[in-house]
Amino acid sequence: MRRRTPAPPAPLPQRAGVDPVRVRLPAEGLWDTVRDYLVARLTGAGPGVIDAMLAAGLIVGADGRPVRPDAAYAPGAYVWFHRELPAEVPVPFPLPVVYRDEHLVVVDKPHFLATTPRGSHVTETALARLRRDLGVPTLSAAHRLDRLTAGLVLFTVRPAERGAYQTLFRDRLVRKEYEAVAPYDPGLTLPRTVRSRIVKERGSLTAREVGGAPNAVTRIELLETRAGAGLARYRLLPATGQTHQLRVHLSALGLPILGDPLYPEVAPPTSPDDFQRPLQLLARELEFTDPVTGTPHRFRSGRTLDAWSSPDAWATGTAAG
Repeated sequence: MRRRTPAPPAPLPQRAGVDPVRVRLPAEGLWDTVRDYLVARLTGAGPGVIDAMLAAGLIVGADGRPVRPDAAYAPGAYVWFHRELPAEVPVPFPLPVVYRDEHLVVVDKPHFLATTPRGSHVTETALARLRRDLGVPTLSAAHRLDRLTAGLVLFTVRPAERGAYQTLFRDRLVRKEYEAVAPYDPGLTLPRTVRSRIVKERGSLTAREVGGAPNAVTRIELLETRAGAGLARYRLLPATGQTHQLRVHLSALGLPILGDPLYPEVAPPTSPDDFQRPLQLLARELEFTDPVTGTPHRFRSGRTLDAWSSPDAWATGTAAG
């Protein structure tokens, strides 16, 4: 199999901590010009947008020079441009740095802040915010944490080392511990290990359990209860990392996590500036041996879950999130 030549470095700087968009022109195609291909591919840009960007010199080639509106199609070439940044509601919670060295940055992400740019969340993401605040444009995420989940996220400083840290997560060499607040069922025997097969189809908001060989494994432990409130605090130890795995497993046990807008049923969408009653799920600990330095690391979130630490504020919707 022929290995694709690595893409050249971006000729455009980041904007607000966000990388420029890179587009590779396919090796095979029937387009006469670069413009024809971009119009055909970027259908979401809207009528006339590509032509306007070309005319303004906002789409550039590998040499940083603007692509001419009539530039001939060049199979395998790359072009770059900056997307139109959407207006976003600021996530009004701090993003504390737990640890930082020349290789890593570990942060304690708040609820509602996406890890990396995706969809309508671009500048209001942990990655963009850290690149701006720390002045480290090479920062990249080694893994992801759901936007609604709070807790520890690891970022890499050097692009050449990113793969080594990503491999830790891929090969399940990182011990991850979560906490959740959910209903208490005295009839449920804990601890227990839940094994199931979870799938999430493109375009679906939720994941679901199906028959077949398990691909999702979670150990669930009971930490403490508030029987009068019918609630409990749980420790969750995932051995795998399927999308929404912890939320699916707890919901399937009849213990949906407080504040979950998707499980067991999809709730009506809320306003983008509604930061009340966040999902009561926290990535509490990350533990691993550094693949670059050999140093053993164990990081712990300093956050608490509002439904447990401030139940009255949670009940009235005035918790800080």
